[in-house]
Amino acid sequence: MEFKTKLLFSLALFMCLYSQAQDNPRLKLFNQEHFFIKGAGIDNNVGLTKLELLSKSGANAFRTWSTQNAEAKFDSAQKYNLKVALGIAVHQELHGFDYNDEEAVAQQLEEIKAQVLKYKDRPELMCWVVGNELNLLFDEKGQLALVNPKVYDALEEIIQFIHSVDPIHPVTTTFAGINKKHVKRALERTPSLDIISFQVYGDLLVLPQRVNALNLKIPYMVTEYGAVGHWERPITPWGREIEETSFEKGQGLAYRIQKGIVENKDPLFLGTFVFYWGQKQERTPTWYGLFTTKGESDDRIDELTKYWTGKYPKHKAPVVKSITLNGKKAVDFIVIKEEETLTARIDAIITEEHNYRFHWELMEEVKVKSQGGAFEQEPPLIEMKVIENKDTQITFKKEVKVKSQGGAFEQEPPLIEMKVIENKDTQITFKTPKKEGDYRLFVYVYDEKGKVGTANIPFYVGELKDL
Repeated sequence: MEFKTKLLFSLALFMCLYSQAQDNPRLKLFNQEHFFIKGAGIDNNVGLTKLELLSKSGANAFRTWSTQNAEAKFDSAQKYNLKVALGIAVHQELHGFDYNDEEAVAQQLEEIKAQVLKYKDRPELMCWVVGNELNLLFDEKGQLALVNPKVYDALEEIIQFIHSVDPIHPVTTTFAGINKKHVKRALERTPSLDIISFQVYGDLLVLPQRVNALNLKIPYMVTEYGAVGHWERPITPWGREIEETSFEKGQGLAYRIQKGIVENKDPLFLGTFVFYWGQKQERTPTWYGLFTTKGESDDRIDELTKYWTGKYPKHKAPVVKSITLNGKKAVDFIVIKEEETLTARIDAIITEEHNYRFHWELMEEVKVKSQGGAFEQEPPLIEMKVIENKDTQITFKKEVKVKSQGGAFEQEPPLIEMKVIENKDTQITFKTPKKEGDYRLFVYVYDEKGKVGTANIPFYVGELKDL
Protein backbone atom coordinates (compact mmCIF):
# COMPACT_ATOMS: atom_id res chain seq x y z
CA MET A 1 0.00 0.00 0.00
CA GLU A 2 2.81 2.39 0.90
CA PHE A 3 4.55 1.66 -2.40
CA LYS A 4 1.34 2.29 -4.36
CA THR A 5 0.83 5.60 -2.55
CA LYS A 6 4.35 6.74 -3.37
CA LEU A 7 3.91 5.68 -6.99
CA LEU A 8 0.66 7.60 -7.34
CA PHE A 9 2.24 10.65 -5.74
CA SER A 10 5.20 10.49 -8.13
CA LEU A 11 2.88 10.20 -11.13
CA ALA A 12 0.76 13.10 -9.92
CA LEU A 13 3.85 15.25 -9.41
CA PHE A 14 5.15 14.39 -12.87
CA MET A 15 1.82 15.24 -14.52
CA CYS A 16 1.74 18.55 -12.62
CA LEU A 17 5.21 19.52 -13.80
CA TYR A 18 4.50 18.34 -17.34
CA SER A 19 1.30 20.39 -17.35
CA GLN A 20 3.24 23.49 -16.31
CA ALA A 21 5.58 23.05 -19.26
CA GLN A 22 2.62 22.46 -21.58
CA ASP A 23 0.97 25.69 -20.44
CA ASN A 24 3.91 27.92 -21.41
CA PRO A 25 2.67 29.84 -24.51
CA ARG A 26 6.23 30.31 -25.75
CA LEU A 27 6.51 26.54 -26.17
CA LYS A 28 3.64 26.29 -28.66
CA LEU A 29 5.93 25.04 -31.44
CA PHE A 30 6.91 22.05 -29.34
CA ASN A 31 3.67 21.38 -27.45
CA GLN A 32 0.96 22.03 -30.02
CA GLU A 33 2.90 21.53 -33.25
CA HIS A 34 5.01 18.66 -31.85
CA PHE A 35 8.23 19.96 -33.35
CA PHE A 36 11.26 17.86 -32.37
CA ILE A 37 14.65 19.42 -33.02
CA LYS A 38 17.03 17.58 -35.33
CA GLY A 39 19.65 20.25 -35.71
CA ALA A 40 23.29 21.28 -35.83
CA GLY A 41 25.45 24.09 -34.52
CA ILE A 42 26.96 25.93 -37.48
CA ASP A 43 30.12 27.98 -37.90
CA ASN A 44 30.58 31.19 -39.87
CA ASN A 45 32.74 29.67 -42.59
CA VAL A 46 32.40 26.16 -44.00
CA GLY A 47 29.16 25.38 -42.18
CA LEU A 48 27.45 28.49 -43.50
CA THR A 49 28.06 27.22 -47.04
CA LYS A 50 26.65 23.77 -46.21
CA LEU A 51 23.10 24.62 -45.11
CA GLU A 52 21.58 23.07 -48.21
CA LEU A 53 23.33 19.81 -47.30
CA LEU A 54 22.07 20.19 -43.72
CA SER A 55 18.50 20.37 -44.97
CA LYS A 56 18.92 17.52 -47.47
CA SER A 57 20.45 15.38 -44.72
CA GLY A 58 17.19 15.60 -42.79
CA ALA A 59 17.86 18.36 -40.26
CA ASN A 60 15.13 20.87 -39.43
CA ALA A 61 17.05 23.51 -37.45
CA PHE A 62 20.42 25.01 -36.63
CA ARG A 63 21.85 26.97 -33.70
CA THR A 64 24.40 29.76 -33.50
CA TRP A 65 26.61 31.09 -30.71
CA SER A 66 26.12 34.76 -31.53
CA THR A 67 24.32 37.10 -33.92
CA GLN A 68 27.34 37.28 -36.22
CA ASN A 69 26.17 36.92 -39.84
CA ALA A 70 22.62 36.53 -38.50
CA GLU A 71 20.96 38.08 -41.55
CA ALA A 72 22.65 35.65 -43.93
CA LYS A 73 21.81 32.74 -41.65
CA PHE A 74 18.15 33.71 -41.39
CA ASP A 75 17.96 34.10 -45.17
CA SER A 76 19.49 30.65 -45.67
CA ALA A 77 17.15 29.19 -43.07
CA GLN A 78 14.19 30.57 -44.99
CA LYS A 79 15.57 29.19 -48.26
CA TYR A 80 16.12 25.69 -46.89
CA ASN A 81 13.14 25.53 -44.50
CA LEU A 82 15.18 25.47 -41.30
CA LYS A 83 14.40 26.90 -37.86
CA VAL A 84 17.00 29.05 -36.06
CA ALA A 85 18.03 28.93 -32.41
CA LEU A 86 19.77 32.30 -32.33
CA GLY A 87 22.73 32.64 -30.01
CA ILE A 88 23.19 35.74 -27.90
CA ALA A 89 26.80 36.01 -26.74
CA VAL A 90 27.11 36.60 -22.99
CA HIS A 91 30.47 37.08 -21.31
CA GLN A 92 31.84 34.21 -19.22
CA GLU A 93 33.70 34.43 -15.94
CA LEU A 94 35.96 31.78 -17.46
CA HIS A 95 37.35 34.39 -19.83
CA GLY A 96 37.77 37.11 -17.23
CA PHE A 97 34.46 38.99 -17.17
CA ASP A 98 33.68 40.41 -13.72
CA TYR A 99 30.01 40.14 -12.78
CA ASN A 100 30.66 42.28 -9.70
CA ASP A 101 31.28 45.17 -12.10
CA GLU A 102 27.77 46.62 -12.31
CA GLU A 103 28.67 49.08 -15.05
CA ALA A 104 30.07 46.33 -17.30
CA VAL A 105 27.03 44.14 -16.67
CA ALA A 106 24.68 47.02 -17.51
CA GLN A 107 26.57 47.75 -20.71
CA GLN A 108 26.34 44.10 -21.73
CA LEU A 109 22.57 44.18 -21.19
CA GLU A 110 22.17 47.23 -23.42
CA GLU A 111 24.15 45.57 -26.20
CA ILE A 112 22.00 42.46 -25.94
CA LYS A 113 18.77 44.48 -25.98
CA ALA A 114 19.73 45.92 -29.36
CA GLN A 115 20.36 42.45 -30.79
CA VAL A 116 17.04 41.11 -29.53
CA LEU A 117 15.07 44.03 -30.94
CA LYS A 118 16.79 43.61 -34.29
CA TYR A 119 15.97 39.92 -34.81
CA LYS A 120 12.88 39.12 -32.72
CA ASP A 121 10.47 39.36 -35.66
CA ARG A 122 12.32 37.05 -38.05
CA PRO A 123 9.87 34.26 -38.98
CA GLU A 124 12.64 31.64 -38.95
CA LEU A 125 13.46 32.34 -35.29
CA MET A 126 12.69 29.35 -33.05
CA CYS A 127 14.25 30.36 -29.74
CA TRP A 128 16.97 32.45 -28.10
CA VAL A 129 20.13 30.76 -26.81
CA VAL A 130 21.36 33.29 -24.25
CA GLY A 131 24.91 32.58 -23.18
CA ASN A 132 27.05 29.54 -23.84
CA GLU A 133 28.32 27.44 -20.93
CA LEU A 134 28.13 30.29 -18.43
CA ASN A 135 28.58 27.65 -15.72
CA LEU A 136 32.05 26.69 -16.95
CA LEU A 137 34.76 27.73 -14.51
CA PHE A 138 37.81 26.02 -13.01
CA ASP A 139 39.49 26.47 -9.65
CA GLU A 140 43.25 26.67 -9.04
CA LYS A 141 43.48 22.87 -9.11
CA GLY A 142 41.75 22.66 -12.48
CA GLN A 143 38.51 21.31 -10.99
CA LEU A 144 35.04 22.57 -11.89
CA ALA A 145 33.96 25.46 -9.69
CA LEU A 146 30.68 27.31 -9.07
CA VAL A 147 30.41 30.66 -10.83
CA ASN A 148 29.45 33.91 -9.14
CA PRO A 149 25.65 33.85 -8.52
CA LYS A 150 25.52 37.29 -10.14
CA VAL A 151 26.13 35.56 -13.47
CA TYR A 152 22.63 34.13 -13.24
CA ASP A 153 21.16 37.36 -11.86
CA ALA A 154 22.38 39.05 -15.04
CA LEU A 155 20.99 36.19 -17.12
CA GLU A 156 17.56 36.51 -15.47
CA GLU A 157 17.49 40.22 -16.29
CA ILE A 158 18.21 39.41 -19.94
CA ILE A 159 15.47 36.78 -20.02
CA GLN A 160 12.93 39.15 -18.51
CA PHE A 161 13.75 41.78 -21.11
CA ILE A 162 13.35 39.29 -23.95
CA HIS A 163 9.98 38.15 -22.58
CA SER A 164 8.84 41.78 -22.35
CA VAL A 165 9.49 42.51 -26.04
CA ASP A 166 9.08 39.01 -27.49
CA PRO A 167 6.31 36.95 -25.87
CA ILE A 168 6.45 34.35 -28.65
CA HIS A 169 9.91 32.79 -28.58
CA PRO A 170 11.30 30.81 -25.62
CA VAL A 171 14.68 31.48 -24.02
CA THR A 172 17.30 28.90 -23.11
CA THR A 173 20.87 28.92 -21.84
CA THR A 174 23.45 26.16 -22.19
CA PHE A 175 25.40 24.22 -19.59
CA ALA A 176 28.72 22.46 -20.02
CA GLY A 177 27.83 18.93 -18.96
CA ILE A 178 25.09 17.99 -16.50
CA ASN A 179 26.14 19.11 -13.05
CA LYS A 180 23.41 19.08 -10.39
CA LYS A 181 25.00 21.82 -8.27
CA HIS A 182 25.45 24.08 -11.30
CA VAL A 183 21.89 23.55 -12.49
CA LYS A 184 20.45 24.12 -9.01
CA ARG A 185 22.30 27.42 -8.57
CA ALA A 186 21.22 28.61 -12.00
CA LEU A 187 17.55 27.68 -11.78
CA GLU A 188 17.20 29.25 -8.33
CA ARG A 189 18.13 32.60 -9.86
CA THR A 190 16.53 32.29 -13.32
CA PRO A 191 12.86 31.46 -12.68
CA SER A 192 11.93 32.95 -16.06
CA LEU A 193 14.00 30.45 -18.06
CA ASP A 194 11.81 28.55 -20.53
CA ILE A 195 14.15 25.72 -21.55
CA ILE A 196 17.40 24.41 -20.12
CA SER A 197 20.10 23.14 -22.50
CA PHE A 198 22.94 20.70 -21.95
CA GLN A 199 26.14 20.17 -23.90
CA VAL A 200 27.28 16.57 -23.58
CA TYR A 201 29.56 14.28 -25.55
CA GLY A 202 30.35 10.87 -24.07
CA ASP A 203 27.55 11.45 -21.56
CA LEU A 204 24.93 11.55 -24.33
CA LEU A 205 24.91 7.80 -23.77
CA VAL A 206 23.35 8.27 -20.32
CA LEU A 207 21.46 11.50 -20.98
CA PRO A 208 18.04 10.22 -19.79
CA GLN A 209 19.46 8.96 -16.50
CA ARG A 210 21.50 12.11 -15.85
CA VAL A 211 18.59 14.44 -16.57
CA ASN A 212 16.12 12.35 -14.58
CA ALA A 213 18.26 12.90 -11.47
CA LEU A 214 17.73 16.67 -11.79
CA ASN A 215 13.93 16.53 -11.35
CA LEU A 216 13.46 19.31 -13.90
CA LYS A 217 10.28 21.36 -14.06
CA ILE A 218 11.01 22.82 -17.50
CA PRO A 219 11.81 21.19 -20.87
CA TYR A 220 15.37 20.56 -21.99
CA MET A 221 17.35 20.15 -25.17
CA VAL A 222 20.91 19.17 -26.06
CA THR A 223 22.70 22.04 -27.76
CA GLU A 224 26.01 20.22 -28.31
CA TYR A 225 26.86 16.56 -28.82
CA GLY A 226 29.20 14.74 -31.15
CA ALA A 227 32.53 12.96 -30.99
CA VAL A 228 33.72 11.96 -27.53
CA GLY A 229 35.32 15.05 -25.97
CA HIS A 230 39.09 15.38 -25.71
CA TRP A 231 38.75 15.44 -21.89
CA GLU A 232 37.01 12.03 -22.09
CA ARG A 233 39.74 10.25 -24.08
CA PRO A 234 42.95 8.47 -23.00
CA ILE A 235 45.93 10.78 -22.60
CA THR A 236 49.64 10.17 -23.20
CA PRO A 237 52.23 10.56 -20.41
CA TRP A 238 53.26 13.83 -22.07
CA GLY A 239 49.72 15.19 -21.89
CA ARG A 240 48.27 14.61 -25.38
CA GLU A 241 44.74 13.37 -25.93
CA ILE A 242 44.28 10.38 -28.24
CA GLU A 243 41.75 11.08 -30.97
CA GLU A 244 39.47 8.48 -32.55
CA THR A 245 39.56 7.86 -36.29
CA SER A 246 36.67 9.31 -38.29
CA PHE A 247 35.21 5.80 -38.60
CA GLU A 248 35.37 5.25 -34.84
CA LYS A 249 33.72 8.63 -34.29
CA GLY A 250 30.90 7.71 -36.63
CA GLN A 251 30.29 4.34 -34.98
CA GLY A 252 30.38 5.80 -31.47
CA LEU A 253 28.11 8.68 -32.43
CA ALA A 254 25.51 6.32 -33.89
CA TYR A 255 25.45 4.27 -30.68
CA ARG A 256 25.11 7.30 -28.42
CA ILE A 257 22.34 8.74 -30.62
CA GLN A 258 20.40 5.51 -30.29
CA LYS A 259 20.74 5.33 -26.50
CA GLY A 260 20.54 9.01 -25.59
CA ILE A 261 18.14 10.37 -28.19
CA VAL A 262 16.13 7.73 -30.06
CA GLU A 263 15.35 5.72 -26.91
CA ASN A 264 14.75 8.84 -24.81
CA LYS A 265 10.98 9.03 -24.32
CA ASP A 266 10.98 11.89 -21.81
CA PRO A 267 8.14 14.29 -22.83
CA LEU A 268 10.28 17.21 -21.61
CA PHE A 269 12.98 16.38 -24.17
CA LEU A 270 12.77 18.78 -27.14
CA GLY A 271 15.63 17.57 -29.34
CA THR A 272 19.28 18.15 -30.17
CA PHE A 273 21.90 20.13 -32.07
CA VAL A 274 25.03 18.26 -33.14
CA PHE A 275 28.43 19.90 -32.81
CA TYR A 276 29.94 21.05 -35.19
CA TRP A 277 28.53 21.76 -38.67
CA GLY A 278 31.76 23.33 -39.87
CA GLN A 279 35.50 23.08 -39.17
CA LYS A 280 37.18 23.85 -35.86
CA GLN A 281 40.69 23.74 -34.50
CA GLU A 282 40.45 22.41 -30.95
CA ARG A 283 43.31 20.13 -29.90
CA THR A 284 43.41 19.06 -33.57
CA PRO A 285 41.84 20.32 -36.82
CA THR A 286 39.71 17.16 -37.09
CA TRP A 287 38.34 16.43 -33.61
CA TYR A 288 35.01 18.25 -33.59
CA GLY A 289 34.29 19.69 -37.03
CA LEU A 290 32.19 17.55 -39.36
CA PHE A 291 34.01 19.08 -42.34
CA THR A 292 37.56 19.88 -43.38
CA THR A 293 38.49 23.49 -44.13
CA LYS A 294 37.72 22.79 -47.81
CA GLY A 295 34.34 21.25 -47.04
CA GLU A 296 34.85 17.49 -47.22
CA SER A 297 32.63 15.54 -44.79
CA ASP A 298 33.36 12.37 -42.80
CA ASP A 299 31.51 9.33 -41.39
CA ARG A 300 29.66 11.35 -38.77
CA ILE A 301 27.47 13.10 -41.33
CA ASP A 302 26.60 9.71 -42.82
CA GLU A 303 25.44 8.55 -39.37
CA LEU A 304 23.53 11.79 -38.74
CA THR A 305 21.77 11.41 -42.08
CA LYS A 306 20.77 7.89 -41.06
CA TYR A 307 19.36 9.24 -37.77
CA TRP A 308 17.59 12.22 -39.34
CA THR A 309 16.11 10.45 -42.39
CA GLY A 310 16.13 6.75 -41.54
CA LYS A 311 18.61 5.83 -44.26
CA TYR A 312 22.24 6.39 -45.17
CA PRO A 313 23.23 8.73 -48.00
CA LYS A 314 23.83 7.06 -51.35
CA HIS A 315 27.55 7.64 -51.05
CA LYS A 316 29.40 7.16 -47.74
CA ALA A 317 32.73 8.55 -46.57
CA PRO A 318 36.01 6.60 -46.85
CA VAL A 319 36.54 4.26 -43.90
CA VAL A 320 39.77 4.64 -41.91
CA LYS A 321 39.66 2.12 -39.07
CA SER A 322 43.03 2.60 -37.40
CA ILE A 323 46.55 4.03 -37.65
CA THR A 324 49.88 2.69 -36.35
CA LEU A 325 53.43 4.02 -36.19
CA ASN A 326 56.17 1.39 -36.41
CA GLY A 327 53.49 -1.15 -35.60
CA LYS A 328 52.37 0.62 -32.42
CA LYS A 329 49.02 2.23 -31.63
CA ALA A 330 48.55 5.58 -29.93
CA VAL A 331 47.68 3.87 -26.63
CA ASP A 332 51.17 2.32 -26.69
CA PHE A 333 52.48 5.85 -25.96
CA ILE A 334 55.12 6.04 -28.69
CA VAL A 335 58.44 7.60 -27.66
CA ILE A 336 61.30 7.93 -30.17
CA LYS A 337 64.55 8.57 -28.31
CA GLU A 338 66.76 9.31 -31.31
CA GLU A 339 66.53 9.95 -35.04
CA GLU A 340 65.28 6.93 -36.92
CA THR A 341 63.09 5.87 -39.80
CA LEU A 342 59.38 5.65 -38.98
CA THR A 343 56.65 3.89 -40.94
CA ALA A 344 53.00 4.77 -40.45
CA ARG A 345 50.20 2.56 -41.74
CA ILE A 346 46.45 2.86 -41.79
CA ASP A 347 43.79 0.18 -41.93
CA ALA A 348 41.32 1.51 -44.47
CA ILE A 349 38.63 -0.01 -46.67
CA ILE A 350 39.76 0.66 -50.23
CA THR A 351 37.43 -0.22 -53.09
CA GLU A 352 38.06 -0.09 -56.83
CA GLU A 353 34.92 1.95 -57.46
CA HIS A 354 36.50 5.12 -56.04
CA ASN A 355 39.55 7.21 -56.79
CA TYR A 356 41.20 7.87 -53.44
CA ARG A 357 43.76 10.53 -52.63
CA PHE A 358 45.98 10.14 -49.56
CA HIS A 359 47.34 13.20 -47.82
CA TRP A 360 49.72 13.00 -44.83
CA GLU A 361 50.58 15.84 -42.44
CA LEU A 362 52.85 16.13 -39.42
CA MET A 363 52.23 18.71 -36.69
CA GLU A 364 53.84 19.74 -33.46
CA GLU A 365 51.34 19.67 -30.62
CA VAL A 366 49.53 22.61 -29.07
CA LYS A 367 51.52 23.98 -26.14
CA VAL A 368 48.92 26.19 -24.42
CA LYS A 369 45.37 24.91 -24.26
CA SER A 370 42.53 27.38 -24.68
CA GLN A 371 39.49 27.23 -22.41
CA GLY A 372 35.75 27.16 -22.93
CA GLY A 373 35.87 26.73 -26.70
CA ALA A 374 37.91 29.89 -27.20
CA PHE A 375 39.55 30.54 -30.56
CA GLU A 376 42.58 28.44 -31.44
CA GLN A 377 44.58 29.76 -34.41
CA GLU A 378 45.51 27.29 -37.12
CA PRO A 379 49.10 27.95 -38.16
CA PRO A 380 50.27 28.54 -41.74
CA LEU A 381 51.64 25.73 -43.89
CA ILE A 382 55.37 25.35 -44.50
CA GLU A 383 56.76 23.70 -47.62
CA MET A 384 58.11 20.22 -47.00
CA LYS A 385 61.14 18.52 -48.51
CA VAL A 386 59.89 15.37 -50.26
CA ILE A 387 62.07 12.47 -51.39
CA GLU A 388 60.88 9.68 -53.72
CA ASN A 389 57.28 10.70 -53.68
CA LYS A 390 55.13 10.32 -56.76
CA ASP A 391 51.52 11.18 -57.52
CA THR A 392 50.65 12.06 -53.93
CA GLN A 393 50.21 15.23 -51.92
CA ILE A 394 52.13 15.30 -48.66
CA THR A 395 52.64 18.23 -46.33
CA PHE A 396 53.68 18.37 -42.72
CA LYS A 397 52.54 20.76 -40.07
CA LYS A 398 53.42 21.78 -36.53
CA GLU A 399 50.77 21.29 -33.89
CA VAL A 400 49.19 24.13 -31.99
CA LYS A 401 51.31 25.61 -29.22
CA VAL A 402 48.37 27.00 -27.26
CA LYS A 403 45.67 24.57 -26.19
CA SER A 404 42.16 25.91 -25.72
CA GLN A 405 39.68 24.83 -23.08
CA GLY A 406 35.91 24.80 -23.39
CA GLY A 407 35.96 25.30 -27.15
CA ALA A 408 37.88 28.59 -27.13
CA PHE A 409 39.76 29.66 -30.27
CA GLU A 410 42.89 27.59 -30.84
CA GLN A 411 45.66 28.52 -33.27
CA GLU A 412 46.55 25.70 -35.67
CA PRO A 413 50.33 25.24 -35.95
CA PRO A 414 52.35 25.62 -39.16
CA LEU A 415 53.49 22.70 -41.28
CA ILE A 416 57.08 21.63 -40.71
CA GLU A 417 59.67 20.31 -43.12
CA MET A 418 59.92 16.51 -43.07
CA LYS A 419 62.08 14.08 -44.98
CA VAL A 420 59.79 11.51 -46.61
CA ILE A 421 61.54 8.38 -47.78
CA GLU A 422 58.60 6.51 -49.27
CA ASN A 423 54.87 7.06 -49.62
CA LYS A 424 52.49 4.29 -50.64
CA ASP A 425 49.04 5.72 -49.99
CA THR A 426 48.07 3.72 -46.88
CA GLN A 427 51.69 3.66 -45.71
CA ILE A 428 54.34 6.36 -45.36
CA THR A 429 57.97 6.13 -44.27
CA PHE A 430 59.81 9.20 -42.99
CA LYS A 431 62.65 10.35 -40.78
CA THR A 432 62.07 11.34 -37.17
CA PRO A 433 62.04 15.13 -36.69
CA LYS A 434 65.39 16.33 -35.34
CA LYS A 435 63.80 18.72 -32.87
CA GLU A 436 62.81 17.21 -29.53
CA GLY A 437 59.14 17.53 -28.70
CA ASP A 438 55.66 16.11 -29.15
CA TYR A 439 54.20 15.56 -32.60
CA ARG A 440 51.08 14.22 -34.26
CA LEU A 441 50.91 12.54 -37.66
CA PHE A 442 47.67 12.94 -39.64
CA VAL A 443 46.28 11.19 -42.68
CA TYR A 444 43.35 12.31 -44.83
CA VAL A 445 41.79 9.87 -47.30
CA TYR A 446 39.75 11.78 -49.87
CA ASP A 447 37.42 10.38 -52.50
CA GLU A 448 36.04 12.03 -55.62
CA LYS A 449 32.64 12.69 -54.01
CA GLY A 450 33.71 15.34 -51.51
CA LYS A 451 34.08 13.00 -48.55
CA VAL A 452 37.02 12.12 -46.33
CA GLY A 453 38.27 9.64 -43.76
CA THR A 454 40.80 10.81 -41.15
CA ALA A 455 43.14 9.44 -38.50
CA ASN A 456 46.07 10.72 -36.46
CA ILE A 457 48.60 9.42 -33.98
CA PRO A 458 50.67 11.32 -31.37
CA PHE A 459 54.31 10.52 -30.59
CA TYR A 460 57.18 12.04 -28.65
CA VAL A 461 60.76 12.61 -29.81
CA GLY A 462 63.33 12.71 -27.00
CA GLU A 463 63.62 11.66 -23.36
CA LEU A 464 60.39 11.86 -21.37
CA LYS A 465 62.36 12.37 -18.16
CA ASP A 466 63.14 15.88 -19.39
CA LEU A 467 59.45 16.87 -19.32
